[in-house]
Amino acid sequence: MTKFLSALIAVPFVLFALAAPAMADPAAEKLVDDAMPFMYHSCNSVVEEGNGDVDYIEKVVRALVAVSLYNHEIDISNYAKSDADKTALRDKFVEALGKECKRDNEALLAGAIDDAVVTALSLK
Repeated sequence: MTKFLSALIAVPFVLFALAAPAMADPAAEKLVDDAMPFMYHSCNSVVEEGNGDVDYIEKVVRALVAVSLYNHEIDISNYAKSDADKTALRDKFVEALGKECKRDNEALLAGAIDDAVVTALSLK
């Protein structure tokens, strides 16, 4: 089972690593570099490792959200023009992420965040 999980995690990273040089996008490389140290987190582990440090949890979530938005080629300003729009979108995202993590607390956080982004922006 451990080999399966390792392969499940490693394969997307390898594919992304092969695609990254083709992109040659410094902004994308920075997003990935910032998020890479947090890719191992599950919904549960980020809370455990954060140990009550909300700033740490927020840093992890922001890094993973940035990669998700980039991967989906989403310009968030097309979805949220005003502060009220931003607040409503954040609330939708938080609700969707909560549902994803409640469904499987050991799910990879990056996947849960990606699903929550898609749900919050009504992309599915």
